[in-house]
Amino acid sequence: MKTQLGQHAIVIGASMAGLLTARALSEHFAQVTVLERDPVHATPEARKGQPQARHLHGLLARGFQIMSHYYPTLPDDLVEGGALLGDMGAMMRWHIDGGYRVQFDSGLTGVLMSRPFLEYCIRRRTLETPNITLIDECDVEGPATNDDRTRVTGVHVVYRGEGHGEDQRAATLAADLVVDAAGRGSAAPKWLEQMGYARPEEETIKIDAGYATRIYRRKPGDLIGANLIMIAPEAPHLSRGGFFFAMEDDRWIVALGGWGGDYAPTDEAGFLEYARSLAAPDIAAILPKLEPLSDIYAHRFPANLRRRYERLERFPERYLVLGDALCSFNPVYGQGMTSAALQAWTLDQLLDGRRTLDGLAQPFFKQTAKIVDIPWQTTVGEDFRFATTQGKKAPETDFINGYVNRVNRATHHDTVVYRAFLDVMNLIKPPTSLMHPRIMMRVLRRRPVSAASQTAPERSLAA
Repeated sequence: MKTQLGQHAIVIGASMAGLLTARALSEHFAQVTVLERDPVHATPEARKGQPQARHLHGLLARGFQIMSHYYPTLPDDLVEGGALLGDMGAMMRWHIDGGYRVQFDSGLTGVLMSRPFLEYCIRRRTLETPNITLIDECDVEGPATNDDRTRVTGVHVVYRGEGHGEDQRAATLAADLVVDAAGRGSAAPKWLEQMGYARPEEETIKIDAGYATRIYRRKPGDLIGANLIMIAPEAPHLSRGGFFFAMEDDRWIVALGGWGGDYAPTDEAGFLEYARSLAAPDIAAILPKLEPLSDIYAHRFPANLRRRYERLERFPERYLVLGDALCSFNPVYGQGMTSAALQAWTLDQLLDGRRTLDGLAQPFFKQTAKIVDIPWQTTVGEDFRFATTQGKKAPETDFINGYVNRVNRATHHDTVVYRAFLDVMNLIKPPTSLMHPRIMMRVLRRRPVSAASQTAPERSLAA
């Protein structure tokens, strides 16, 4: 343990953000308690409070690096459970802007697995940490405070699980620090208002996105030369995209969806027809040959949401908010888990060397705002390619999107540009790195478009 800053920290929420935060806090507190409203079992599962967990998730390289730092056995745990690790540049068959990005060895490790399985591995290792405890079926009713409400001193809870009599259902748990990682539905704005503080400003970008997902059996020879397929929309005229990923237990997970209410159907015929309408034929060519293992289930994501806690002039001591409770992105870009990991890492680094927990909120929110800025700007910018997107649009968005289009086309043949793009996509480098003169020269130079980049490579289709 690093310098101990308190006896007890409480984390609200046992999803990825909460678990990673608990692991980071375990370095600074004698005891860390994670409170979760849903029942939690010792198996991979998508809980009621995680409506998106059953659908496809991507883990970016930077997020995997941070998780592997906190859990050194994670790569082995994932592989032993059937997840696939591979080079991100080599294993992706990605169609975008009229062609396929060139496949090459990028040096960046990617991992393919289901969200429930990844979270199970993280939760299991988190709870093996001696000073971390999880209490499930526990509703947090609100923060406890000192008399003048300048400091949070714990939380008021109601236990719903077995083992608590009627006279033991309600309790107040004392803590030196409370971190709200309860997700997009966090009650923190309401609680702040009840304590006499201002609610944070909210930025909402309405996208009306949605997708349908189905699981299939995976067999050798289904897909040659890649472990996943991504077919991007062709904005602005085609808002539909598709994802075809390998995952543990010899399964494929397939997600089809669009923006502006252009949802994929959940009946089999409609699902296949939607796949045939995508900008490239790879997914549509494979699906009829596969054995379905699940029904087709839908998910809707109405809007990107960012809460500007860093702009508040007053905030109670010993209380923080992170993860989707801070900013919730369009999940199609796969940035949520990595953003949460970066925020937990930032909290760990901020606590390291401090002698007091007082005055923590302002520097924490300032630093996490910088973390969130990059995925927020890139996500929202991509969403504004569609005329149906509603919200405050930055003046430079169209210019940036035009340049990114040229970056995308350069990645059809240029591995240097593609690696630079992957660094940005994986939150390893800032988007400005794509404007480096060395990269810009390669992006802006003209190159004849080959016929090969316009058609699906034979090795990417079903055998």
